[in-house]
Amino acid sequence: MTDTTFPIPRDMAVGHGVDLVDIQDFSRLLNEPALNYLDQYFTEKELAAAGDGITRTQRLAGRFAVKEAVMKALGTGWGNGVMYTDVEVINLASGQPTVMLHRTLALKMQQCAITGWLVSVSHTSSLAIASVIAIRNAFD
Repeated sequence: MTDTTFPIPRDMAVGHGVDLVDIQDFSRLLNEPALNYLDQYFTEKELAAAGDGITRTQRLAGRFAVKEAVMKALGTGWGNGVMYTDVEVINLASGQPTVMLHRTLALKMQQCAITGWLVSVSHTSSLAIASVIAIRNAFD
């Protein structure tokens, strides 16, 4: 008789969000007068990590897509006490993107017993896309 037992997954998905950003539309945030309000969308660390140069807009658009995808995974959206800077996109030493949540969204993450995030982001010269999966330990 063959053993058909499957291993119990350690983590399970509890939310998923996807977002697509048009780079040309997004680039308006990087021009005056909107440029003065970038700190309402991005933390200082995110702006520094995006660097300068020709791909800065694409990198920021990717981070913006991650923020939107996280809010979708949590079922919140922005407003009503939720700010874009409540989602901070960071890169691990490996270069893999992940998120840190602050304020209202950190509380929501705790309430949902979310223990981690699977984040994927990509961009071309015209589009940025992000997929975010909220996970929690299956034994919690």
